[in-house]
Amino acid sequence: MTSTVKIGDRLVGDGEPCYVVAEIGINHNGDVDIARQLMATAKRYGCDAVKFQKRTPELCVPPEQRNLMRETPWGIMTYLEYRHRVEFARPDYEELDAYAKKQRVAWFASCWDEASVDFIEQFAPPCYKIASACLTDDNLLRHHRQYGRPIVLSTGMSTVEQIDHAVDVLGTDDLILMHSTSSYPAKMDELNLRCVPALKERYGVPVGYSGHEVGLVPTVASVVLGACMVERHITLDRAMWGSDQAASVEPQGVQRLVRDIRAVEESLGDGRKRVYDSEVPLIKRLRRVNGDTSAATPNVATQA
Repeated sequence: MTSTVKIGDRLVGDGEPCYVVAEIGINHNGDVDIARQLMATAKRYGCDAVKFQKRTPELCVPPEQRNLMRETPWGIMTYLEYRHRVEFARPDYEELDAYAKKQRVAWFASCWDEASVDFIEQFAPPCYKIASACLTDDNLLRHHRQYGRPIVLSTGMSTVEQIDHAVDVLGTDDLILMHSTSSYPAKMDELNLRCVPALKERYGVPVGYSGHEVGLVPTVASVVLGACMVERHITLDRAMWGSDQAASVEPQGVQRLVRDIRAVEESLGDGRKRVYDSEVPLIKRLRRVNGDTSAATPNVATQA
């Protein structure tokens, strides 16, 4: 039996509503107003939290890539300059933190380096997300753990042995694993959703799904398979500039995703076979017993 993990004021795990995370990531393109619009979209359509990505460019961009020239909406610039352009500074995060409190929506971040963890910690996030690309960075895993907050770990591009090691480093307390396929967009035949229950059985912790596919059906299906948390990139328009936009969900899609997840949860029930009151009139009219449609029918409306 997997445990639950408390994120803010919510329990996440078996028997709890699926925790829906709208990943803004860097789809804001360095624009605080776009970020606010995305936060408002997530709140409006019932998401539980939004997530950003935080990097220190000098630490995360390899030296051989820093001076590569790149076309951007702001002109041609080096890759390092571009990475700075899409990072929010402290005043930006202070503004977004205040906006999140006003909207009453939780927010946290994927931190790709230790300095970024220290930076986000000043905002007291309800948890930290560790990206698939960082799963093998033991020092970064330990640095996250020192703050004692719940950890959500994505497992894309990782072998079972690598996940085993990361779980050994992090421990299983307050840990949620996220099944994921890291390609953008991910192919349907590479989503392998059955890994959700498989990871749950192997590690005994709550398991969610971080989807990068085009469309909503697999993400909703992951909930049927036991995903306690789902995460999808969101955008105002998939045609916007940016590497993650094409695999992101537009506002109407966010609305449908949350609606369908809640419908699935309601329809799953508890697995105990019963006859419902709504079926009783049909039993009286249609039930056949040894070919006799007039056979008396007991009152079984509440019978388990």
